[in-house]
Amino acid sequence: MLSRMDDPAGDALHRAFDPEVFRRDGHAAVERLADYLRDALDGGSLPVLPWAPPEAALAAWPAEFPERGGTPFAELLERAIAGSIHLHHPRFVGHQVTAPLPHAALAEFAAALLNNGMAVYEMGPAATAMEHAVVRFLCGALGLGGGAGTDPEPGGVLTSGGSLGNLTALLAARRAGAGFDAWRDGAAAGPPLAFLAGADVHYALARAAGIMGLGADGLVRVPLDARRRLAPEQLKPALAVAARAGRRVLGVAANAGSTPVGAFDPLEEIAEFCAREGLWLHVDGAHGAAAALSPKYRGLVAGIERADSVVWDAHKMLLVPALVTAVLFRDARRSWDPFAEDAPYLFPGAVRGEGEAWFDVAHRTLECTKRMMSFELYAVLAGFGPALLGDYVTRCFDLARRFGELLEETPDFELPVAPEANIVCFRYVPLGGDQDLDAVQERVRRRLIEDGSFYLVQTRLDGAVHLRTTLIHPRTSEADLADLLTAIRRAAAA
Repeated sequence: MLSRMDDPAGDALHRAFDPEVFRRDGHAAVERLADYLRDALDGGSLPVLPWAPPEAALAAWPAEFPERGGTPFAELLERAIAGSIHLHHPRFVGHQVTAPLPHAALAEFAAALLNNGMAVYEMGPAATAMEHAVVRFLCGALGLGGGAGTDPEPGGVLTSGGSLGNLTALLAARRAGAGFDAWRDGAAAGPPLAFLAGADVHYALARAAGIMGLGADGLVRVPLDARRRLAPEQLKPALAVAARAGRRVLGVAANAGSTPVGAFDPLEEIAEFCAREGLWLHVDGAHGAAAALSPKYRGLVAGIERADSVVWDAHKMLLVPALVTAVLFRDARRSWDPFAEDAPYLFPGAVRGEGEAWFDVAHRTLECTKRMMSFELYAVLAGFGPALLGDYVTRCFDLARRFGELLEETPDFELPVAPEANIVCFRYVPLGGDQDLDAVQERVRRRLIEDGSFYLVQTRLDGAVHLRTTLIHPRTSEADLADLLTAIRRAAAA
């Protein structure tokens, strides 16, 4: 047997796995991250985004590495913090990604070291059990299927992001309603298929239709009402349009908290239409399904319990790190439908939920080696309880409504649609000016990003550029939003 002295590579590996080195560096890292968290939450000593041009950022992280390394982890951590956008800053009001609870980050830290791939139960026993538990909780929160022990019993799976989640749900809908086996024989083995969806549905649904071979016309857009919700009375005409084009419509994809403005489609009316026409109802609740946890805003998702499938992102409004997405089914048996491949090295003799296979989550998700994302959500629910999440959702939605009122009270700002969730779109309209308003919004946003005072994004509504905020930080205040309007005026004047 080689000694470490005779095996320098083995000695380097031994040192790389040294628990005491890990203990030392880990303690130092947590101390530094705790200081960072304090400074970010305070909001006074850090910019929201330490802006640097992409070329400068690339130069700061060279692709040439010393053969035997040697860069201290503390140095790498410091550089990463210095060059990252700070989601824990109360003036991060940009995209729909939450500032995760520190304990959720600790759970991810532990999950990363344990590294249980959990395609099959034996590769992630604890993670698999936690996944089944959190899926059960989420189904219950939405009222899907009436709860455990009912017929049908609800169920689902966790996956990496809303894009994969929506694809998984639409694949299940195709299996249920296509009338032919598109997985085995291909999309051309039957008539052209389609889904109906509102004009503001997330682009992940269009991507899913493309991946499934449905083509650009596989997502038939339904007009919106004045509140940018899918107009239920337009569903029947859209169904007729698809029929005239020779397409078999499989279902309707509705929004619970649309990405552009946070609108909630009228799910009760859409569910009635789907029931009459024998169509699958899929709800993209990636952002807004969390309203179910708020007693005050639960009514926004009324009817979601009638959905055949729901996508819910925990990294949006459940305070966990990205990416954790639940794909939920009113009938748990449908969770076996999207994917149908034999893999005897993983599933010896087990098919479609028979025997012990029900516990092997890789049957029901695109991923094989899937990280143990369930630990993060389980840690939040067990450690802080659903009530904390409900309070958080309520606070964010309340703040958005107050911001909407503030915008309506302010003559040099326009509010195109009153917020339903915590997403608010608006335009700055300088008084007495004759300017290109689209250019004004773009210029204002760029200046705010570059000076680091706020981080917000922009979108187009009916062809016009609007500024867009997601009030997702638990400590963003009304005073922060008043300061945002002042900062916008200052940036425009500059």
